[in-house]
Amino acid sequence: MPDADPTRIVADADVLAAELLVGGPAREALDAVRAHSWLTLVASDSLLADAQAVITTLADADLAADWRACIETEREAVDHPDGDHPGLASAYNGNAAHLLSFDDGLSSTGANLSLQGHMNISIRTPDAFATLFDAEALYEAVHDGTYPGPDRDVS
Repeated sequence: MPDADPTRIVADADVLAAELLVGGPAREALDAVRAHSWLTLVASDSLLADAQAVITTLADADLAADWRACIETEREAVDHPDGDHPGLASAYNGNAAHLLSFDDGLSSTGANLSLQGHMNISIRTPDAFATLFDAEALYEAVHDGTYPGPDRDVS
């Protein structure tokens, strides 16, 4: 089992929709990713389609289509077999070390432990990720040199 890349992050469909429609911890977590060019948001087409469907249901199709056009430029696309859980499959096939989800079944300690035999992944709620994420420590662990700070404007 290859080591997952701690600079690669997947946000499940519920987190992507909440980031747009609610803000709060979902936006805080994804803003931390967007603020650093050396971090990568990974998502399959299937994952984005799920999020787009949620946004369409909770808001409207025009907003969902506009969101999809924007997120397409922010994410790194990955493929996975049909029928796989889009968030987990995006993380596995995209070599991501982090999956952000509001799904209690995925973010539970038991689920995290059961997946460790198959993939190196940390599944957390957006608020837990935002609380624990330390950009400086991660940068210094994976790059030579000192942390330069955020290098993208997320406003």
